Amino acid sequence: MTTKWVYGFSPEKTEGNKELKNLLGGKGANLAEMSSLGIAVPPGFTVTTEACLDYEKNKNQFSEEIKKQIINAIKEVEKNTGKGFGDSSNPLLFSVRSGARVSMPGMMDTVLNLGLNESTVEGMAKLTENPRFAWDSYRRFIQMYANVVMNFNLSMLESTLEDLKEAREVELDTDLTADDLKQLCAVYKDLISQESGQIFPDDPMEQLWLAISAVFGSWNNDRAITYRQLHAIPHEWGTAVNVQSMVYGNMGDDSATGVCFTRDPSTGDKRFFGEFLVNAQGEDVVAGIRTPHPINSESKNETNQNLSTLEEVMPAAYKELVEVYKKLEMHYRDMQDIEFTIEKDRLYLLQTRNGKRTTAAAIKIAVDLVEEKTLSEEEAIMRVAPEDLNQLLHPRLDPEYKKTVLTKGLPASPGAAGGEVCFDSDSAHIKSENGKKVILVRQETSPEDISGMVASEGILTARGGMTSHAAVVARGMGKPCVAGCSDIKIDSSTETMMVGGKIFKAGDLLTIDGATGEVIEGLVPTIAASIDDNFAKFMSWVDSRRRLKIRTNADNPEDAKVALKFGAEGIGLCRTEHMFFDPERILAVREMIFAETRVNREKALETLLPFQRKDFVEIFTALDGKPANIRLLDPPLHEFLPHQESEKDQLADHLDIELKEVEERIDRLHEFNPMLGHRGCRLGVTYPEVYQMQVRAIVEAAFICKEKGISVKPEIMIPLVGIDLELSMLKGKALEVIEEIFQEKQDKIDFKIGTMIELPRAAITADEIAPHADFFSFGTNDLTQTTFGLSRDDSGKFLGEYVSRGILLVDPFVSLDQKGVGFLVKHACREGKKANENIHLGICGEHGGDPASIHFCHSAGLDYVSCSPYRVPVARLAAAQASIGEK
Repeated sequence: MTTKWVYGFSPEKTEGNKELKNLLGGKGANLAEMSSLGIAVPPGFTVTTEACLDYEKNKNQFSEEIKKQIINAIKEVEKNTGKGFGDSSNPLLFSVRSGARVSMPGMMDTVLNLGLNESTVEGMAKLTENPRFAWDSYRRFIQMYANVVMNFNLSMLESTLEDLKEAREVELDTDLTADDLKQLCAVYKDLISQESGQIFPDDPMEQLWLAISAVFGSWNNDRAITYRQLHAIPHEWGTAVNVQSMVYGNMGDDSATGVCFTRDPSTGDKRFFGEFLVNAQGEDVVAGIRTPHPINSESKNETNQNLSTLEEVMPAAYKELVEVYKKLEMHYRDMQDIEFTIEKDRLYLLQTRNGKRTTAAAIKIAVDLVEEKTLSEEEAIMRVAPEDLNQLLHPRLDPEYKKTVLTKGLPASPGAAGGEVCFDSDSAHIKSENGKKVILVRQETSPEDISGMVASEGILTARGGMTSHAAVVARGMGKPCVAGCSDIKIDSSTETMMVGGKIFKAGDLLTIDGATGEVIEGLVPTIAASIDDNFAKFMSWVDSRRRLKIRTNADNPEDAKVALKFGAEGIGLCRTEHMFFDPERILAVREMIFAETRVNREKALETLLPFQRKDFVEIFTALDGKPANIRLLDPPLHEFLPHQESEKDQLADHLDIELKEVEERIDRLHEFNPMLGHRGCRLGVTYPEVYQMQVRAIVEAAFICKEKGISVKPEIMIPLVGIDLELSMLKGKALEVIEEIFQEKQDKIDFKIGTMIELPRAAITADEIAPHADFFSFGTNDLTQTTFGLSRDDSGKFLGEYVSRGILLVDPFVSLDQKGVGFLVKHACREGKKANENIHLGICGEHGGDPASIHFCHSAGLDYVSCSPYRVPVARLAAAQASIGEK
């Protein structure tokens, strides 16, 4: 059976639908779906993602079968439109657009008006009786085609256009005459030939083959690869190509083009919102060259409030657009991002897709759709990506701080950020890598700015509207953006910006508020984001659906309180070693390390005991009855030793020994591979008094809290166990201390003693370790290191290469390796439960906040995951989605 590589769509016959998104891409699937709904969509065809992969496999050549199916599809469009591709009297022109299965706005390439040449442009001029429109379309085609297909430097053509406008003393492209544009097209082609040595193609079929090739090739351009890596989109998906008959928004004052959203993409408010331009093509709206008009009064803002609306200038087309948007939102049961063109007062839809939105908007829309009875609660939960919740936790400007507002632009993406001004993406990237916070300032952003946008804290543009590239991409990234700030005058040559009567150079400090559009001089302090009622309601649905408990990794009461505010149900990892670095106690720690006898070690530990006890009292108090899993000392002792000469001198004075003796002792403690050396439970075996002091501090702190009426649930975790006898021995010594305290107090508390599973041997022999443990906590950071034989501190130098080459799908320290490390986790859970049916299972590595890893933990039967405080909402949502997904 012949593979179907091409799917047509038209009012008469549509071969695809929205369910074929993986094959047709999101855009192609939705064009087919809209056609089948009877919505006016210009006819065309989609070349599938599988054709893209076949093209790559065949060394960037089309198979004969793919060529044949494309030619047949062209004939079908000719029949539907009554036009001929290459026909000089009635020319059929195409747009050629990419369309991956997920939206990647501006990341891949587009060509409009394909099929124009010296012959067809004259035919189009006669047919439309509008020579200016025809030559403007040809001018646009040459520009786009030269840039996208021929890799010609677009700025050379743009500067030629600017020179012509200056010579004619006009400001806008639309002020140029047909003769001006005809002359410009000739200059463009000569310039391309002179500078590149390539002849601009006149044959429409040659144009089409090369354009489809270019769009397929754009799947692997730098900006698309960067975007996919940022959003964890697999490289092997490929892109579809949509070849669609052109309709024209630039045919005169009865034509227009625009973008609209069925709800506000920044706030989620239920208001029809969008922008348009009369006598323009689609790229004009997002390019920011002209200020877009609002489609209705609800879309007005400070920069466009005096401009006419679509509702006013084309009431019939606007009314039809309203009917269509309501139909599409009801059909897709989600907020839609719609692109439309009006040609001679007739409305056409070029695209609909589930609109990109801020997380606050996503949650409000999800809650509203449930209340409107469009979605169930579980469907609403599945609509919000867990990672996106990070946006809600971003800080906002301190309202009490006196700020100097320089100007105001459009509030394109909420959040606030400050940093050093950078005028280009490369500088932003370099400064960010050097630890600087930067604000990327551009006339307008383009897809080439993706790396700078990723590196920056926020984006400020002089041009562009609420649907510009900067606005859409910033919202998707969760970064603050102020767009269309026309008061800003940027001089790229001197790297300066004038605003509010002041000149700012690269490196000067600015703050932007993406919620208000304010541009503020200097750095303004920020405060933590607050959580609104929609978030609370949404998360209540989330919590009612999840099985996994969510704890936090916290070493102090402050972090614990933050995590509790975000819904943590206890501490899954409290690292006691972090407490030892406090200046008040580091000398006692070093004294303990330098002690040559147990008596001297115990003397130093007596100094540390009240500090540790106080630490645990504060943490237990903050938790107020929630469990606290406290890991006993884990890192190698050398980490606590002095490195600076002044610290060595201080220690020598404190111990009353020679500096040379300090240095010799440091040398003796040196290890070639400390992460696999004298650390964890091995310290407890050789220096049992260290763990005994910590156990005493934990239990005595618990009694202090109990006396205050505070419920306490301590869990004592012994790290780096690889042999069952290590755990049984250390547990026995801990129980001796606990029993001694019980006798002193004539009272008891509930407690657990367990271990961290972070060595392959521990996972393999879990059945031998489990009888001695009340719980297993999987330390997947070290378990990943020891399973792969990787150093987490060093592997960053090459793991990126492994991911980009497809050796690894993802960095295993970011998302759990389910085949290898995951196998050990599942084995340990299964065997541990067999040996001890009451054992409690959790994870406390960084993977505890990664959604994909949380899905794995759910399927593996763990009881809880533990993550950093700000990841707690992410983990709660991921856990709920894991529960819903298994139904």
